[in-house]
Amino acid sequence: MRALTALLTLGVTASLATAALPGPLLLDAAIAGDAIISVGERGLIQRSTDGGSTWAPVEAGISRTLCAVSFADARTGWAAGHGALILRTTDGGKSWEQQFTGEDEESPFLDLIALPGGHVIAVGAFGMYYESHDAGATWEQRWILEEDAHLNRISQAPDGTLWLAGEFGTLLKSTDLAEIWTALSTGEDGSLYGVLPLTNGDLIAYGLRGRIYRSTDAGATWTQAKTPGTGLLMTGIELAAAKTILVAGQGRTFWSSRDGGRTFTSAGGNTPAIAELLLSPAGQLLVIGELGANPARPPAALTR
Repeated sequence: MRALTALLTLGVTASLATAALPGPLLLDAAIAGDAIISVGERGLIQRSTDGGSTWAPVEAGISRTLCAVSFADARTGWAAGHGALILRTTDGGKSWEQQFTGEDEESPFLDLIALPGGHVIAVGAFGMYYESHDAGATWEQRWILEEDAHLNRISQAPDGTLWLAGEFGTLLKSTDLAEIWTALSTGEDGSLYGVLPLTNGDLIAYGLRGRIYRSTDAGATWTQAKTPGTGLLMTGIELAAAKTILVAGQGRTFWSSRDGGRTFTSAGGNTPAIAELLLSPAGQLLVIGELGANPARPPAALTR
């Protein structure tokens, strides 16, 4: 749930363009070749072919909220959300079909990731974890936790390592494409909402109460970063060439770091909630959230 409609200071002033479709709550977005696909409340799917300046709705015939979307390539992707529902597209997001529903329809999928070779992983509430190795033709449920903690976000580092962040400080790592998951700890007992792998190999984990942790040894040890507040953090992105890390979440929580994640400062302003930060194929920063999808247009130094 989030989005940005004000002037932000990220070391420089960044102005935001007006979203073509302001409004409905969007929860995730992904790149599909030259297109961008966003998903959100009441089954909403939108597609942009101009870097996020304009969006066209895509009818998928569902009314349940979609929480996540991921693409394996320019044409094949999956979306998942409430009702333990998974959709698939094979035409770059122009059309979608319902592919799978988990056993517990009361538990939503919260995130999913499309990996090479038809390997897809969907995670969600109460430890829900489903995996497919045949592009979604069949799905296997696995239990990778002893407790029923929500699994909030799954991400992949440039070296292929997978990271899972969840409730009660849950932090899992896999170096073999999810065959084995190893539990790690940042020392945090509150919910973690994601792990951001950086291009230099470092890691940033973020979550409740504005807590951010940094690791320089592949997750073996973590140091808490200095942050300017206590807001819920839902997403993060690295603008590598600009040496800037951005994290965002609930309203008024949009922070940046220029020292590798050791300290964060507030961008300021009354920013609405932001669910996802994404770079378009052309390198434009997009904010996805409670006001829809908004292209941010910072100076070139931030995105080159």
